Amino acid sequence: MSGRPKVLVAEKIGASGVELLREHFDVDVITDWPDGDLEAAIGGYDGILIRSASKLTADVLSHATRLKAIGRAGVGVDNVDVPAATKRGIIVANAPQSNVVTAAEHTLALLLALARNVPQADASLKAGRWDRSRYSGVELMDKTLGILGFGRIGQLVAQRAKGFGMRVVAFDPFVGSQRFAELGVEGAESSDAVYAEADFLTLHLPKTPETEGWLDAEALAKCKDGVRILNVARGPLIVDEDLQAALDSGKVGGAALDVFRSEPITDHPLFAYPNVVVTPHLGASTAEATDRAGYQAAEQVVAALTGGSVTTAVNVPAVAAEDLEVLGPFLGLSRSLGRLAMALVEGSSVDRVEIECLGRLAERDVRPLSVEVLLGLLHGKTEEELNAVNAPSVAVERGIEVVESKRASIRDFAELVRVTVVAGDVRTRVVGTTVGRQHRPHLLEAWGERFNLQLAEHVALFRYSDRPGMIGRVGTVFGDHGINIASAAVGQLREDGGGTEDRAVMVVTTDRAVPSEVLDEIVGEDGFTDGRAVDL
Repeated sequence: MSGRPKVLVAEKIGASGVELLREHFDVDVITDWPDGDLEAAIGGYDGILIRSASKLTADVLSHATRLKAIGRAGVGVDNVDVPAATKRGIIVANAPQSNVVTAAEHTLALLLALARNVPQADASLKAGRWDRSRYSGVELMDKTLGILGFGRIGQLVAQRAKGFGMRVVAFDPFVGSQRFAELGVEGAESSDAVYAEADFLTLHLPKTPETEGWLDAEALAKCKDGVRILNVARGPLIVDEDLQAALDSGKVGGAALDVFRSEPITDHPLFAYPNVVVTPHLGASTAEATDRAGYQAAEQVVAALTGGSVTTAVNVPAVAAEDLEVLGPFLGLSRSLGRLAMALVEGSSVDRVEIECLGRLAERDVRPLSVEVLLGLLHGKTEEELNAVNAPSVAVERGIEVVESKRASIRDFAELVRVTVVAGDVRTRVVGTTVGRQHRPHLLEAWGERFNLQLAEHVALFRYSDRPGMIGRVGTVFGDHGINIASAAVGQLREDGGGTEDRAVMVVTTDRAVPSEVLDEIVGEDGFTDGRAVDL
């Protein structure tokens, strides 16, 4: 009997991945699993490699007495109970970069099809018509490609589009300006600036509550007449009815869609339009991507079982026991500070993040706190799922410099975490600590003003002229909308000389999220200059 670890390949993957596993382990490839069979068999393996069909629930994992590694041959890990695996000390790793090239290439395929009417001309000729003049297209050279979302896929699309001689303009406030420059891409100040310039507009945004319905009637109205729209990202990014209306009016000259709000779908009003090209979610569907996903997942299983570096793990070991007492309470605080700092950023792109750990924290390895800051900072801003392993590399890919520093000397508090986000010429800093035996997170500084306020799930901040009655006006508007203020703190920002009016900053926590329309109502009142709301 072999003394080598045993690995189960429970779903079909590329041969290269299986061969890699067999170089190191005894491998069983069994891809047909009637109900209950996987649960009964999993206890005999040290590692398992799956795709999307196998469901590794907490109950299944309770039988995995030997299991040390799960490899997911694909991007998501929705079919794995990651917390249950973590509790059992099982590393879960995926293949997050396996389909980025494939998705970028499919975007370019649709871009060319849209420009040259390839599918329509193909169908016409096969139907017995020689409609040469009807399907005359446009060149890509010297046209402007607008990209909304400039992560891995967006950047690959830009590189390939420039090979066609296109001018590329992109918007993503969570990409450093230097990264745009390195790729020869113009970084736009806003999505509106992209709309105004783009002949072709391609979406590469994550699906979040903020981005759902991003391309609606209001956005389309800001585009150039005849703009062509591409979506190989997520269906809900586009309001279908608004796109249909824009096609009817001629505002949009054509569209190419690979993803839809509901899938699978074979009957959609847009399918009837002669200037709309559609594909059934093929963005990640190539033989190479499938093989690459299996091989990358196999690499991670090999690393996990042989003591190597598991670079795409979606779960990581807890903070070392000797550091837990000091660092543990600051993990959640650090993520909240990252979220708050990003909410307050005023620049067009994030260039640098500075994380300072002061006091007793300086005696420890504070990298886990830096990672938490990045997770808060980039939350909902990337097309890839973020975790404690990939957050630093995602920041690097986006040209965001991360600077970590420690200092033991400190006044007033035993420990502090300072987070500064640099966006162009603007530096935005937030500071926090934990207080009491239960280590409740407290905000100590924001927008240049000092506070001492216990953080809660829902936070709103306002800048305004320092005069009587301003706090009451915030309370009145909140009350009119059924929002209760749980706690509040106020400070003043004194300007030097020149008779400049004094300013103040207010931070409040509320019993529910503050809708954008409520925020706008307050900021629109006389004396208020800015307002932000963030859910932690």
